[in-house]
Amino acid sequence: MNRFCLLITGLAPLLGATGTVTHALAIAACIWVMILLHQALLGPLRASLSGAMYWLASLLLLAALGSCLQLALRAWALPLAQALGFYPALICLQCLAVDRLLPTVGRWRHLLRHLSGLLLTCLLLGAARQWLEAFAGMHLAHLPSGGLLLLGALLALYNRLCLTLTRRQGKR
Repeated sequence: MNRFCLLITGLAPLLGATGTVTHALAIAACIWVMILLHQALLGPLRASLSGAMYWLASLLLLAALGSCLQLALRAWALPLAQALGFYPALICLQCLAVDRLLPTVGRWRHLLRHLSGLLLTCLLLGAARQWLEAFAGMHLAHLPSGGLLLLGALLALYNRLCLTLTRRQGKR
């Protein structure tokens, strides 16, 4: 599995629902719950189902989990559910991609490592967007397009830091 494939599959909820730290934490919690429940409930079915039957069971399970998530958000956190909009429903696509991309050996270790990275990215992006809007006066940061620009800047910074660290390690 590539390093950033979970980030790419979760790009729409990541950019659209991380306007503030609260929304970022909520969408990250929704992603964690949906993916972990989907993987845990599909575990016993992997051995007995294959091909189209497996994907049909996966889709039915995702429809049920997505509906329960939306209903739970509306029942217990209506303002948050209205602020997140349709983004929690898009997590189902991420669940399908995760199920397809995870290796069979060390599945849970890879999954938890990448979900932790996604949680960190959500929180970092949400905090940066909230700070840029509140203190720097940049209204664009709150919009999804501003989130895309900020995510690009964060990834460029990450790549620059990784390049600097590898150069320093090579000179020692």
